Amino acid sequence: MSTKYKFLKPYTFKNGVKVKNRVVIPPITEASAFEEGSVTRDELRYFSIHSGGVGLFISPVANVSEDGKGFEGELSVDDDRFLPGLTKMALAMKQNGTKAILQIFDAGRMSNSKILRGTQPVSASAVAALRPNAETPRELTNDEIEQIITDFGEATRRAIQAGFDGVELHGANTYLLQQFFSPHSNRRTDKWGGNVDKRMTFALEVIKSVHAAVEKYADRPFIVGYRISPEEIENPGIRMADTLHFIDVLADQPIDYLHVSMGYAWRTSLNDKADKGPLILKIKKQVRDRLPLISVGSVEKPEDAEKVIDAGIDFVALGRESLREPKWVQKVETNDEDSIRYTISTRDLDELGITPSMWNFVTVRLKSAMHISNQPDYDKDQFDNKLAPHEGA
Repeated sequence: MSTKYKFLKPYTFKNGVKVKNRVVIPPITEASAFEEGSVTRDELRYFSIHSGGVGLFISPVANVSEDGKGFEGELSVDDDRFLPGLTKMALAMKQNGTKAILQIFDAGRMSNSKILRGTQPVSASAVAALRPNAETPRELTNDEIEQIITDFGEATRRAIQAGFDGVELHGANTYLLQQFFSPHSNRRTDKWGGNVDKRMTFALEVIKSVHAAVEKYADRPFIVGYRISPEEIENPGIRMADTLHFIDVLADQPIDYLHVSMGYAWRTSLNDKADKGPLILKIKKQVRDRLPLISVGSVEKPEDAEKVIDAGIDFVALGRESLREPKWVQKVETNDEDSIRYTISTRDLDELGITPSMWNFVTVRLKSAMHISNQPDYDKDQFDNKLAPHEGA
């Protein structure tokens, strides 16, 4: 087995969970669940094929509330009736010692009444996203906010009971956790909105709810991660000063890692073009070793992954490359790097466990991204997130 790469070395979280290496599959939307959110056999096959090499496998996102669904083919964890399928899913993801993490979220305004079967989407405030055809959401009431916080805790209980090794709170990619933190989507004047500290309140209460579920139900060490997007391009929107302040608070919460969602691991500021410092290094400095970090974005080759680890980042995630090459880690371990696949042919899809719906989901976004790349205000990070908006890799 190759020992020349540091990303192959194990990592032990502070709660005692030992991960066999530093390589992660980030959450990648495969749009292959049943209409009401149940796991399909196709998904179980996909998870089995892609597991076994990496240390952490983070699942496609699952909605914690019925009205939190964001797209068709999305997994759900909003009811106990999903437990049998989720149990099979956890088992499929835990091949050969890989740790299985269930990503959970509420889509908020990044949904629409068609996906929600006639129900108006909700958010922190009644402000539409700056996206084509975006619907104006309904502002959540205080009681509804409290219920969603409870729903995150219940989703965590189900993840524990299904056999997952942890959950990841999806506070990135403009979904509801981020919507409460963003001054664009959160215009509230009550305890859930206002200055940057008040806009953190929802996320911190969700973390408390999830932690309480872990304390009550987990019979083993259980990982809780949090995913963020560092900046928004909206005005007003999240800027790095806000994010660094938020991270300073997050680092002292009962979570086990911070996952930074970007289309390019070494991305610099979207808003301050004069600042050439990689955002991940600014975040690392702010964390001050209080939490391990996961970095993602256009990492393909072993040397790309090693560069991330050499920078002092604890984990490196491979998004699109993990789709193309499920045996990436195993080939690196056995000094078989020359056989690593860096392209996908449609002839490979069945072998890779990629369903027609997943392939369509990816290619539609590729076409959209190609259109964006030809626009005068094109930005690489937006291009990457259009291509794979739920993994940012």
